[in-house]
Amino acid sequence: MKPLLGISGLRVRYRSGVSEVEALRGIDLSLGAGERVAVIGESGSGKSSLALAVAGLLPREATGEGIIRWPGLAEPPRNGKDVGFVFQDPGGTLDPVMSVGAQVAEVAEVNLGLSRRRAVALAVELFERVRLPGALLKSYPHQLSGGQRQRVGIAAAIAAGPALLIADEPTSALDTIVQAEIVRLIDRLVRETGMALLIVSHDIALAATVADRIVVLKDGAVVEAGETAEIVARPKADYTRALLAACLTLDGSAGVLEGRA
Repeated sequence: MKPLLGISGLRVRYRSGVSEVEALRGIDLSLGAGERVAVIGESGSGKSSLALAVAGLLPREATGEGIIRWPGLAEPPRNGKDVGFVFQDPGGTLDPVMSVGAQVAEVAEVNLGLSRRRAVALAVELFERVRLPGALLKSYPHQLSGGQRQRVGIAAAIAAGPALLIADEPTSALDTIVQAEIVRLIDRLVRETGMALLIVSHDIALAATVADRIVVLKDGAVVEAGETAEIVARPKADYTRALLAACLTLDGSAGVLEGRA
């Protein structure tokens, strides 16, 4: 598998007044072109900090150390073009005074150098791909449901055909049925396009559904990593076993997964 991303010794700290909190403690991670990797852990484990660091979106109060390499790209990655990012709360990232169709078209226009007319035509195609009716193109974010807004966010994230799609807790704000729909949508899109996927989640059941490999984080460090089937069937770390024992499957039933869906 052709390498796309390589991370070595990544550390991230957040400043709060005169003190510092270490969010990541020496993370090593690789991702191949077209590979799907899930980073899982409880709140505060550092998983979202990892996603933000990869995308170059860490806030100002954060400092980072380590190496992030992109051997699969000819030049440093550009957000929107080479890396697409699906945020946890699409309502917080969409412009409330701009139609959602125009926002998706703008991403294509800026990153692909398309004319406005061609960018709008691409937005129509993207709405079809994420299973949104074309009638919603002229709608505003507040007029859409949470699941619809997340589909708009996904359409914007894939508009420029990125090599890597990062999804940071993309279903945590949605109900169980919509969660399953969004997971299936992401899975289908990355398979169709050949994008690599880095999905961040606290839900190991979700991770097992879409990922080739799973990386388990606890307190900013990797406690276990491996192929999805191996992690699910034979977890080595107590922390991973606890996550599996506590997880809910996407249909809402409790229990430990027996294999990848």
